Amino acid sequence: MGWLQRLFGMEKPAEAQVDPAPVEAAPDGGEIPPERVGLSGEYDQSGLAKRVALAFDQEPDLADEERLWVAQTGGTVVLKGEVSDQATLDKMVSVAQGVSGATSVATDQVTVG
Repeated sequence: MGWLQRLFGMEKPAEAQVDPAPVEAAPDGGEIPPERVGLSGEYDQSGLAKRVALAFDQEPDLADEERLWVAQTGGTVVLKGEVSDQATLDKMVSVAQGVSGATSVATDQVTVG
């Protein structure tokens, strides 16, 4: 089961991208903030977390990390749970930091082991 399926109960949409261009206006009529851009460029309150999950899905060596969750607080990607080793956590942080709209990655709620 992939990250999107496990965390958000959804299959990857055909047009999903890690860094899509916004295709519509925000609910207030303005520009969509980078952390609110969804998988296909639409406004999505959890857009950044979903795009990070998609980025994790694209990394085969991250598929076995089933005790970790991804959330967001504004532009901060929040990782929670447990990972198998420090190298895996470091890779996850690196992948998450590479997603448009991510300003930081919080790992204080992650245990290694």
